[in-house]
Amino acid sequence: MDPAPARLTSRRRTSQPAVTARKRRRRIAIGATCAVAIVGAWGCYLAYEATQIKLNLERASDHATQSKDALLAGNSETGTRSAADADRYADRAYDAAHSVSWRVAGAIPWLGSPFDTTRQISDVVRGLTSDVLTPAAQAGSAMAPSQLILDGARINLQALRDAAPSLADTATAAEALAADAAGVGSTFIGPIEDARVQLQQQTSDLSTLLGNVSTAAEIAPAMLGADGPRTYFIGFQTNAEARGTGGLLGGFAELHAVDGTVRVDELASNRDLPIQGKQPIDLGPDFERQYGHSRPTVDFRNSNVSSHFPYAAQIWRSLWEQESGVQVDGVIGTDPVALSYLLDVVGPVTMPDGEKITAQNVVELTESTAYSRFADNNTARKRYLQTVAAKVVERMTGKISRPQALLEALGKAANEGRIAVWSSVPSEQAALAPTALGHTVPDDDAPYASLVVNNLGGNKLDYYLGRDLEYVADGCVGNTRKSRVTARLTNNLPDGDYTQYVAGMFDNPMGAPVGTNLTNLSLVATRGAKLDKVTVDGKPAFAFTGAELGHPVFDVQFPIPQGRTVEVVFELTEPTNSGAPRVPLQPLIDVAAVTVDVPTCDAS
Repeated sequence: MDPAPARLTSRRRTSQPAVTARKRRRRIAIGATCAVAIVGAWGCYLAYEATQIKLNLERASDHATQSKDALLAGNSETGTRSAADADRYADRAYDAAHSVSWRVAGAIPWLGSPFDTTRQISDVVRGLTSDVLTPAAQAGSAMAPSQLILDGARINLQALRDAAPSLADTATAAEALAADAAGVGSTFIGPIEDARVQLQQQTSDLSTLLGNVSTAAEIAPAMLGADGPRTYFIGFQTNAEARGTGGLLGGFAELHAVDGTVRVDELASNRDLPIQGKQPIDLGPDFERQYGHSRPTVDFRNSNVSSHFPYAAQIWRSLWEQESGVQVDGVIGTDPVALSYLLDVVGPVTMPDGEKITAQNVVELTESTAYSRFADNNTARKRYLQTVAAKVVERMTGKISRPQALLEALGKAANEGRIAVWSSVPSEQAALAPTALGHTVPDDDAPYASLVVNNLGGNKLDYYLGRDLEYVADGCVGNTRKSRVTARLTNNLPDGDYTQYVAGMFDNPMGAPVGTNLTNLSLVATRGAKLDKVTVDGKPAFAFTGAELGHPVFDVQFPIPQGRTVEVVFELTEPTNSGAPRVPLQPLIDVAAVTVDVPTCDAS
């Protein structure tokens, strides 16, 4: 009887591990199922939160746009209410993007980048609605063109002054948020990455806009006569004959500002600035070495060969004082393209003979047609151009029915360098200089390439000049890097009969045929840059070397035959400086094509 129980005992020992293994597998399966369920539930919750964040950010954006539109229309109550709505939705997006589950997801290596990027985006949007949009709404009439520009084009200076402190705080906050937006990390999720890039561009644009508005509120009241009358010299430039700030000084006027009201008189042509007997002014040794040979401080024809507008402004002020005895408080430069933007808002003007001057024809009439119409009578042509300018100014100082559109037109002209302003008051000039209105060569080391055309033929062929500009550079490794600046200039003069004044040359040492554009092309480069080589149509060329406010300047002179394109390539070694690259455009007739491929390097 003894063996049987022994066999039973043996069977129990061998079957126990199998039961345990099955239970273990069952537990693992149940655990895995639970884990999957938990992860799935968490994922569903994150998806829900993502939907809510997206929805709230979109609603915040919509209400922010409504607030901006209401403010520009002068409806402060609606603007303030929409700003509050935008802030509420931005808060909801912020709270969801800062939840525990969202932060945990953002901490997952690589896979967490969309969550982290979204959180950073919500931070910036919340800051925009609370620190920028709401105070902007409280600025009231200073943000509303309809309340800022009164009847007779008088500026509401008190509204600007009242809003100045709030606008300054808003501009500072916008600048900080633009920097925060620039630091938002990228992600591999396309829609989120698109939103990141869009936010960076929008905050950068907003920062620039509010900075300019704040500057205007700070300096415009005094400049427009709030504290006493101001007088300005306005120079009308002719882009058909290129100069550094745009074009040859063709005419001018004296502008008077008293308590926000502006009037213009003393409209005259450049023949009222004779070049004989003028005393030069000192603009420093670099200016004298670079431009002194052309006597710019005594000869209006070369007074603005530099692209740095404060130089031209001080020269024009000096020449007018010597001619009239009037020492103006500041100088304004503009051109026919800017006039076309303004005419598009205020409507056409009618000449004494009934001719209509419109936004569509003012550039062609003043920069091309007038030279053939008055081919044998230079005095009549200049009188005609004076009348055009006087009629536009008269319309500008009358009743303005579309003030917002007028401010937008002025802003467009300023951003293109077609309106430039200089003040003799140091504090005002310090505020103007870094803005688009300042039209200055920057006083910093960031990557820079400014290509400047000066007409050497004394003709009007730059009306037909086309430009294609390119600035490329290597990466940010090392103290220096190679860069290349390319200019392709095209002489688009059509076939036809042209006067010597339009298509000939004042001086023609090369015996070039009529229709040839003789050009001096200057590259104002990054501080510390060295020229390795320059070529014109692939052949080595000689470059004159100078300096402009610490920036090296390289000049090349060459003809551009009618119907031809000339390519000039500057090969450089430049410091690997921090800052975004800049390629300012000289305000000529054409809309230049510009390509920039220069990596932005961090400060070391």
